[in-house]
Amino acid sequence: MTTEQSQTSLDDIREALHEVIDPELGVNVVDLGLLYGMHYAEDGALVIDMTLTTAACPLTDVLEEQIGKEIGTMVDEWRLNWVWMPPWGPERITDDGREQMRALGFNI
Repeated sequence: MTTEQSQTSLDDIREALHEVIDPELGVNVVDLGLLYGMHYAEDGALVIDMTLTTAACPLTDVLEEQIGKEIGTMVDEWRLNWVWMPPWGPERITDDGREQMRALGFNI
């Protein structure tokens, strides 16, 4: 079991998740507001509460693969908890995310 002292900080993991890019929108999942939260479970695994821009998004596997590449060396075990409530909306996009989307030609 992973001890509290050897767990990677959630801030460091959040920073790494800035490298996970939504393949449809071209903006990272943190600035899109898709990351709802993170915590370590009792078994020591990192649990990432995350949503998608739409529940019908077919790209969950792509995002899971990207997340694994970014945090796989930071934690021994992790899992995604897909959250659908509250539903994602554009109001969750950070100012940085809005700037990135405008640079990509989105009118937001």
